[in-house]
Amino acid sequence: MSRTPDSAALLGWYDRHRRDLPWRAAAGVRPDPYCIWLSEIMLQQTTVVTVGPYFDRFVARWPDISALAAASLEEVLQLWQGLGYYARARNLHACARAVVDRYAGQFPEEPVQLRALPGIGDYTAAAIAAIAFGRREAAVDGNVERVMARLYAVADPLPAAKPRLRALAAGLVPQARAGDFAQAMMDLGATICTPRRPRCILCPWRACCKAAASGLQETLPVPAEKPERPLRYGVAFWLTRSDGAVLLRRRPQKGLLGGMTEIPSTPWRSEPWSLAEAVRLAPVAAVWSPLPGSVHHGFTHFRLELAILAGVGEADGLWSPVDRLGEHALPTLMKKLARHAVSAVVAGPQGNWTASDPNPGSSSANSGSVTSPAMARRTGAKDRR
Repeated sequence: MSRTPDSAALLGWYDRHRRDLPWRAAAGVRPDPYCIWLSEIMLQQTTVVTVGPYFDRFVARWPDISALAAASLEEVLQLWQGLGYYARARNLHACARAVVDRYAGQFPEEPVQLRALPGIGDYTAAAIAAIAFGRREAAVDGNVERVMARLYAVADPLPAAKPRLRALAAGLVPQARAGDFAQAMMDLGATICTPRRPRCILCPWRACCKAAASGLQETLPVPAEKPERPLRYGVAFWLTRSDGAVLLRRRPQKGLLGGMTEIPSTPWRSEPWSLAEAVRLAPVAAVWSPLPGSVHHGFTHFRLELAILAGVGEADGLWSPVDRLGEHALPTLMKKLARHAVSAVVAGPQGNWTASDPNPGSSSANSGSVTSPAMARRTGAKDRR
């Protein structure tokens, strides 16, 4: 068994089997730094299959970084909706403006300068420097960590093993074709050295892979233990006015789903809400009717269950016809809420509760938690984002 994997063997495999990706330059063509940066930001914690259509829409609308910098944040968030992790969209917009302001619209080539830009960390800086500018940098994402852990049989669990895996990857980057090597490593992890059932027989590094020689390829890398995500509860307010328009509001710029448009709701907390508690936080005093069922959504660090109260009234704010909700920067959670509310309103309410009632908890029909067993029908699958 060879002690050191041969970068030339991997590059030869890449030349024959490289994936055709919308942001990837053809062989011999200089990559566009804008496309590399845009794709790397979109690919953070998101799959290639998901990113492809979003990337195409972005470059069709904003073909270069100057065009993106000239757009409003609202436009960027609207086109980003559904891609998740919305801080990436805010940083994307801020980074575009920073590159235009600081570097006249040309990305810097040095990793240290790239890391100083909004939304660009160590991995993204290394990927841009290597792929767009040919710098000898190791771009180590989850795919590359898996390849390194198996290649060298690193049994230390993640994330403790990350520094060692980065160092091992850095030692393999060749002097020439650093960008192709970075993409070859990504492709190897994505198509051959997969998390389950790796296709070792097709791997160009099979002869020097310690995990394959020991039969450990499906057990490495050793994952970190994932803590159970806590469950949080909230109540959304589906307020319509006489013309059928729905009340929306803008979330604060900082924080979860920052700057996105939402259906108003209570805060999200660890205990279910009673009707009395929820209605005190409603946007207006109205007759509020609990809708059947609840909406469930998964975020990275917690799970969320939202009940919905429907009412009719007037309020200052952002109103949208139901059939034009898609024109707003609504995250996936809010789209779920809208779909559920529309279908549940047709099904009919489960009782009334009036915000002006001096003793809202006195009715046996409406007392207790908003997420009571009578409203236990659930909709929506747990999302990755």
